Amino acid sequence: MERRPQKSSSFSTSSSTTREEKSREYDRHLSLGSISIRITGADDDPLSPTATAVDNRKPPFTTGDQTTPGSDPSAADNESPSQSDLPSLSENIDQFINILRQSPEIAPDLPDVAIERLISLIEKDIAKYYDSSPDDQHLISFLESVSLASNLSAALIPFSSLSSDYLRSLNQTGASVHNAMSFLEFHFHSLLLSTSSPQLPSLLRSIAASMISAGYEIECSQVFLVTRYNAMEADLADQSFEKLSIDEVQRMAWESLETEIVSWTKAFRHAVAVSFPIERELCGEVFGEHRDIAGGIFRRLTRGILIQLLNFAEAVAMTKRSAEKLFKVLHMYEALRDMVPKLDDLFPPVETSGDVAAEYSGDDLKSFKNMDSHEELKAEMAAVQARLGEAAVAMFCDLESSIKSDTGKTPVPGGAVHPLTRYVVNYLSYACEFKNTLEQVFRDYQKLDRSGDDEGGSGGGAGYSGRREGSGGERGSGGGRNSNPFARQMVEAMDLLYSNVEEKAKLYKDLALRNIFMMNNGRYIVQKIKGSTEISQLLGDTWCRKKSSDLRQYHKNYQRETWSKVLGCFKDEGLQVKGSVLKPVLKERFKSFNAMLEEIHKTQSAWIVSDEQLQSELRVSISAVIVPAYRSFFARFSQYLDPGRQTEKYVKFGPEDLETYIDDLFDGNPMFIIRRK
Repeated sequence: MERRPQKSSSFSTSSSTTREEKSREYDRHLSLGSISIRITGADDDPLSPTATAVDNRKPPFTTGDQTTPGSDPSAADNESPSQSDLPSLSENIDQFINILRQSPEIAPDLPDVAIERLISLIEKDIAKYYDSSPDDQHLISFLESVSLASNLSAALIPFSSLSSDYLRSLNQTGASVHNAMSFLEFHFHSLLLSTSSPQLPSLLRSIAASMISAGYEIECSQVFLVTRYNAMEADLADQSFEKLSIDEVQRMAWESLETEIVSWTKAFRHAVAVSFPIERELCGEVFGEHRDIAGGIFRRLTRGILIQLLNFAEAVAMTKRSAEKLFKVLHMYEALRDMVPKLDDLFPPVETSGDVAAEYSGDDLKSFKNMDSHEELKAEMAAVQARLGEAAVAMFCDLESSIKSDTGKTPVPGGAVHPLTRYVVNYLSYACEFKNTLEQVFRDYQKLDRSGDDEGGSGGGAGYSGRREGSGGERGSGGGRNSNPFARQMVEAMDLLYSNVEEKAKLYKDLALRNIFMMNNGRYIVQKIKGSTEISQLLGDTWCRKKSSDLRQYHKNYQRETWSKVLGCFKDEGLQVKGSVLKPVLKERFKSFNAMLEEIHKTQSAWIVSDEQLQSELRVSISAVIVPAYRSFFARFSQYLDPGRQTEKYVKFGPEDLETYIDDLFDGNPMFIIRRK
C-alpha cells in the first residue's frame, strides 16, 4: 500500500506529549488555510520526507495558465457556459468516462470542447461565488459540476503516461478541481458560522460529500474541526471560563481562584451535558455517510476542549493545600465523576477503517488509534479526578493542623463560644453536605501518602493518621464507622477540637467561668450535631451521648463553684446556741450573702451564654436552688433583726428580688449597681 501524502493537520500529535503540550499543539494546528499537494513522478520515494507520493484520490495538476494546444483561448469565453449547459456536458463526459473504463488499454480521443467548457464553467462560478455566495440551488449545481470534473480526473490518471494530451487535460482538470476545493473550504467555513438557512445541514453535508469524494477529506475535516473548536471555545468564554496555564493558576490568589473554579465547574458540566451532544449531532448530520470521519472529528474536537478543562483542574489539584479550598475542589471532583457516564454515552467504539484511518499505516495507524481512544481520554480524566480526590483528602486532614496550630493565649471575653469552635463545627457541618463524596474519596485515596513535601502540596496539612488511641472512632454503636475512614477522620477532628477547647478553658482563672466556657462550646457542638443527621450518623450515638453527659457535668461544676458558698450562708450551723439565735453571726451571714450576690451579679451578668435554651436552663436551675433556700432562711431569721434601720442595713434582698437579679446573669451586660429593697 502506497503511503498517502502527509498534510499539516491537527489530526497528528505525538503520543508522548503532555496534556498541556497537546493543548498547545491544538492551538498551533487549529488555523484555516488552503493546503496544496503537487503530485510528481512515480519515481519519487514515497517514504522520503522531501518527496510526495502519488495520491489516487487527487489527479496530478499544476497551477497557472493552461490552454489546449491548437485551440483558441477565446473560444470558451465567446461561448461562455452556464449551469444550463451542465446536463449536456455531463452526458458527454460521462460517456467518455465509461469508454475509458471499458477500454483500459486504448486511449480514445478527448472530448476537448466538453472538458474546456466544464473547466470554464467551474472557474467562472468560483470567481462569481467568491464575490457573492451562491444560493442553495446554484451551490448544488456547482457541486455537480465539480463532482463531474473530479470523476474525469480520476478516469484520466491511468492514461496520463500514454498521451501528452491526456496529461494536459489531467493537469487542467486537476487544477480546476483544486481551485473548486479551495473555494468549498472557504464556503464550508462560512456556512458553519451561519445559522440562518434551514437547509444548512443539507448544504454542509453536500459540500462535505463533494470534498471527501474528491479526496479532500483531510481539508474538509480540518475546516470543520477548526470552526467548531473556535465556536466551542467561545461557548466556554460565555460560561466565564478563562484559559489559564498551570503557572497562572499556581500564582493566583485564592479569592480569584475560587471564582475561576465556579466558572470551570459550570463550563465543564455545560460542555459535556450540552455542547458535546450538539457537536456530535452536527458531526453526524454533516458526515453521516462517513461515520469514521464523523467519529474522528468529534473525538478530536471534544478532546481539545477537555484538555483545556483538565489542565485547569489538574493545576488546581497542584496548588498549596489548605482546608478552605476543600469544598471547591469537591465541586470539581463531583463534576468529573458525574460527567463520565455522559461521556461514555457520547463516544461510540472507535472505528479505524475508512477514509481518514486509511491515511495512516504502521506506527502512524497505532498513533491514530491511541489518539482516538476513548479509554485513553477516560484514563486522563480518571488521573485528574484522582489528583483532586487526593487533594481533597489532604485538605480535609489539614483541618487537624488548623486546630492544633490555634494556640492563642487570650481567653474569649465572657466565656463565649470560641471562634475556633464555630469554624470547625460549621466546617464539618458543611463537609457533611458532601458526605457521600467524602466517603468515596477517603475510601479511594486516604491510604496514599500525603507528606508535607508532596508535589503541589508544599505547606499542606497533615495526612490521614488513622484513629487515635481511645478516640471516639473506636466507640459507639455504629459498628460500620470503623470501616469508614471519613467517619474516623471526623471523630479525630472533633476530638482534637475538644482537646483544644479544654486547653483554652485553662486560660480562665475563675473556675466557674471555665465551666461556663466549656458549657457554651459543648452546647454549641452538641446542638449542631443534633441538627445534622449526617454528622450524628458519622460520630455515632455513643460519642454524642458522651458529649451530652460532659455538658451536664460542666453545669454541675458551675453550680458547685458559684453557688455552694452562697448556700453555705443559709446553714443553721453556728447560728444558734442553746436555742438562742446569735445576732452577730446572723448579721454576718446576711452581710456575706449580700456581698456574694452583689459580686456574682456584677461579674456573671457580664458573662455570655448565647444559647437561649442553655441560658434559661442555667437561670432556672439557679433559681430552683437559691430562691427556696433564701426564702426559708429569710422567713426563719429576719425577725431576729431589729426593725427599721438595722433590717435595711443587713437585709438588702427580699426573696422576690432574687429571681430578677438571677435573670440578669449571662447577658453579657455588666451591672455594677443593685437596687436596694
